[in-house]
Amino acid sequence: MRFDLITLFPEFFTSPLQSGLLGKALARQIAQVYLTNPRDFTQDKHRRVDDEPYGGGVGMLLKPEPLFAAVESLPILPRREVILMSPQGEPLKQPILQDLAQNYDQLLLICGHYEGVDERVRQHLVTREISLGDFVLTCGEIPALALLNGVIRLRPGTVGKEASLKFESFEQGLLDYPQYTRPPVFRGWEVPEVLRSGNHAHIETWQKEQQQQRTRDRRPDLWDAWQQAHPDSSD
Repeated sequence: MRFDLITLFPEFFTSPLQSGLLGKALARQIAQVYLTNPRDFTQDKHRRVDDEPYGGGVGMLLKPEPLFAAVESLPILPRREVILMSPQGEPLKQPILQDLAQNYDQLLLICGHYEGVDERVRQHLVTREISLGDFVLTCGEIPALALLNGVIRLRPGTVGKEASLKFESFEQGLLDYPQYTRPPVFRGWEVPEVLRSGNHAHIETWQKEQQQQRTRDRRPDLWDAWQQAHPDSSD
């Protein structure tokens, strides 16, 4: 799977792309990441990528010419999505990551800056807009890295125990259940007895109950959606 990141700050990705499971996955060629700087496609001596918006307003906008030229310089794989990381996009959720990991060969991520991009980029270059959440960051590199990480970890071979992916938060529409490790008692706080019982049926029942309770208490929105999808379940 190929990732192309259109970024004004390629150095932002140096350490993250070499660290942890992500670094190992890239080293094993589970995915390839290429960095392209729009500044390399400017035509003026100042290598300017931004300009004032027509009609006035606060801040600057990324110009269309270097963004179009940067994207058009790249190879096109059969199943490609051109994604603008933007607060105006659809919220990034696990089903989106699953769709991108399973159904695309190439993800091209445009990292926004300043007050945004020229609208013609949205209309004629981008095929999808995705938001990390209802807040504003200083750059699009942060959400782009989050999306890249979330997609690559779903690719076969990235996570050692792929079966564990099916039981994580959001994979089943619920938050994860509480988990414990040794020691069995720490500062007087004990690991629940059921987890030490060795009775796998009881443990599984406890885990499901905890998932439902935690989701109901912490994320009523997820709980309502889960109940609608499982009308025969009990509270």
